[in-house]
Amino acid sequence: MAAVGGPLLHVPKSPTAAPRTLSGSRRAQARRQAEATKRKHPASREAPPAKRRSEASFLPAEKAAAKETQRTFKGKAQKTFSPKKSSVGVSDGTREQKPCVRTSSLFKNNPEIPELHRPVVKQVQEKVFTSDAFHELDLHPHLISTINTVLNMTRMTSVQKQSIPVLLEGRDALVRSQTGSGKTLAYCIPVVQSLQAMKSKIQRSDGPYALVLVPTRELALQSFDTVQKLLKPFTWIVPGVLMGGERRKSEKARLRKGINILISTPGRLVDHIKSTKNIHFRRIQWLILDEADRILDLGFEKDITVILNAINAECQKRQNVLLSATLTEGVTRLADISLLNPVRISVLDQHHGQSDPKGREVPEASPLSAAGEPDSFAIPESLDQHVTLVPSKLRLVSLAAFILQQCKFEKDQKMIVFFSSCELVEFHYHLFVQTLLGRSGAPASGQLLPSAATRLKFLRLHGNMEQEERTAVFQEFSHSKTGVLLCTDVAARGLDLPQVTWIVQYNAPSSPAEYIHRIGRTARIGCRGSSLLILAPSEAEYVNSLASHKINVSEIKVEDILSVLTRDDGFKGSRWGSQKSRAAGPQEIRERATVLQTVFEDYVHSSERRVSWAKKALQAFIRAYATYPRELKHIFHVRSLHLGHVAKSFGLRDAPQNLSVAAVKRRQANLNRADLHKKTRSKHRLAEILRSEYSSGMEAGVAKVKKQNKHAEPGSQPRSAVCNRRPASAVGKTKKHSP
Repeated sequence: MAAVGGPLLHVPKSPTAAPRTLSGSRRAQARRQAEATKRKHPASREAPPAKRRSEASFLPAEKAAAKETQRTFKGKAQKTFSPKKSSVGVSDGTREQKPCVRTSSLFKNNPEIPELHRPVVKQVQEKVFTSDAFHELDLHPHLISTINTVLNMTRMTSVQKQSIPVLLEGRDALVRSQTGSGKTLAYCIPVVQSLQAMKSKIQRSDGPYALVLVPTRELALQSFDTVQKLLKPFTWIVPGVLMGGERRKSEKARLRKGINILISTPGRLVDHIKSTKNIHFRRIQWLILDEADRILDLGFEKDITVILNAINAECQKRQNVLLSATLTEGVTRLADISLLNPVRISVLDQHHGQSDPKGREVPEASPLSAAGEPDSFAIPESLDQHVTLVPSKLRLVSLAAFILQQCKFEKDQKMIVFFSSCELVEFHYHLFVQTLLGRSGAPASGQLLPSAATRLKFLRLHGNMEQEERTAVFQEFSHSKTGVLLCTDVAARGLDLPQVTWIVQYNAPSSPAEYIHRIGRTARIGCRGSSLLILAPSEAEYVNSLASHKINVSEIKVEDILSVLTRDDGFKGSRWGSQKSRAAGPQEIRERATVLQTVFEDYVHSSERRVSWAKKALQAFIRAYATYPRELKHIFHVRSLHLGHVAKSFGLRDAPQNLSVAAVKRRQANLNRADLHKKTRSKHRLAEILRSEYSSGMEAGVAKVKKQNKHAEPGSQPRSAVCNRRPASAVGKTKKHSP
């Protein structure tokens, strides 16, 4: 054994045999691992395939295989919000570092934009101004002077010419006229004239003689401002306003002092009727419901009933006026309840001789014509209406390009953009302020627009804002010559915002009547104005729905909107590292649109909080999209949305999961059901413990432990719960009685 063992211990080792075998096994293992990695990750996410091939061409075969092995995605490696740099080979064998933005193409896999066949319809037109002047009416000279000097108006509009004489005669009236036709003055002038002409001079302590109900706070402020101007010569008549968001204590103090012309929103007035003792309606002579259709749309029908009952209990005889731009079934029903033998005034019917300023009753207007055709709406002659079909991925850049085109490259442009929810307004406001204006917190300065802030000014207005902020925004935009107001439909009714030149509807309205009220914020009192409706290719049929109501729109191509990006050097494609000169054309427009989209995506993905905001806005959009009425479901249906493309319009690079309406409702229902079951069970358990005079209170802790160990085996759960709560002496007793 020694002889055999000796040679074994002293055999000289070959210097190359063992290492060669070990090196070969390592190479084989690396090769197998590389092949497995390739099968598992066939396409890397960090760079396009062409870039990976050119990158690997500089490496030997073994190093290339090893480099492919390193392309694995584990843990948080995928959560990268900033653009990465990739090495790209050039002809001289060197490498050039340039940004590689993880963004899908905006112009690939988009649905085909259909040819828009617009039915040619003849729109119903109203003649806004007449040749009749205010001094021809039987009004107080001081009131006529105030209208001419303070309001700068000398001629009456058509609705004022027909309404004022009827109301001065003391008749109830249902007034229907197009937006921006002067309906506010049509009732304010008769109210002021009748109150100042009373034989016994009005005292402030008398309380309200006229009550004006409006749907929104902004419209309440606007109506209050108009009444204040008309009352300058009649200082003994005191106007006042009640609306949500203000301090009740201050409003109660004003009511105690006395208000003669009370302007209020329905909800706040009902609140004071129930809680304020000083409010009364003993001397009410006027009840006016402005924008009556909107009051009903907002769900104030029950509040109107409470107000009517409170007034009828104290004062039976009064004059009632309902005003609206659209005549709906709800308005007709409300008129039947509140009006007594009303005169129905409609400027649309003037050529049929259906309205008479002398006070003769006219035939009843109906939401449907005799032939059963949908109601037609009057649109100002000076209003140009447009529509554009935009794929979902291009919606965000198209909106930004249109804003830049009108408000940056054109002078004295004032725009209102309507969204479907408050979340959408907040998201787009912060996105545009931080990227298009180049304020702090935006992406790198090289991606910002150099001169956009000189003419751009963004404001927002929606129902979730505090009342002080809403009032400040309303006043600022009203007195500004330029700016972009992002808002919900809270600004769609009755507001007279001067010098608005463009109305953009980023989300389609739920009805033609809502469409009319939105575009009615421009082209007011004979001024020029334009509107743009943005639709997806699948929503093109909505144009036919508008045509059935005699609404005629002209098409603007999305390419024409995006072409404005060629006028700004901030969108040059030089950030992609190209050294070639670019010829103006469709390719340059696409490249610049991609640069703008990248700016938005970089901002959204610069922090997880901003990504969360974008997801919430996307979810709000889907929620609102599911609320379109039944008659429009074949045009606007959630299932027709491509969530990945829609997510692109919110600056998201991937479609988030579980965003469908059904999934959201199901998840919320499960959470509510679990919370309800938990609360109910806890209440019953607590009640049992409190009722038991022998309970020490330890059972509640046992119940909690049982809940935590509900997945354990049934036999061990009670013992573990009791053993964790009882002293050692009790453990033995428990073991004796355990099965």
